[in-house]
Amino acid sequence: MAQIEFEDNTEQIIEEMQLKAIAWLEEAGGEIEARAKSNSRRQRGGGSTAGSFRHEVDEETMICSIGSPKENAIWEEFGTGEYALNGDGRSGAWYVPVASYTGEKKPTYNGKVVIVHGKNGVDFYKTNGKRGTRALFNAFNSLKGAVKNKAQMDFRDLGD
Repeated sequence: MAQIEFEDNTEQIIEEMQLKAIAWLEEAGGEIEARAKSNSRRQRGGGSTAGSFRHEVDEETMICSIGSPKENAIWEEFGTGEYALNGDGRSGAWYVPVASYTGEKKPTYNGKVVIVHGKNGVDFYKTNGKRGTRALFNAFNSLKGAVKNKAQMDFRDLGD
């Protein structure tokens, strides 16, 4: 009677899958991050929002997060005021005190910066908002097919 031996390679296969998944997430995250940076609006001598995009892979959850810690990145992505993505922004113009404005770019009103001189010598920028660039959304959508294809290529020979 022949004896059959069973060799369990489950741990090695799981480890190989995890290593491939982490490498794929790093590569995909890096590509989407780079595209978001290139899609971002830049101003003369600036572009700190564009340069602030980063990706991070959590190896425990196998999730890659891509984003920017800059508050301006939210405004750039979704727009503000009359230009907000879903039309749910503030309508009409509003005023931002010049001294307290911390954004990267001066707010615009019909494409022009308008400084309004207020009481007590305080100057204000008048704005109706800014159009969103959808930098991150467009980066993901433009690379989605290539990222999926790369995953199929990377994982098709798993276990060979």
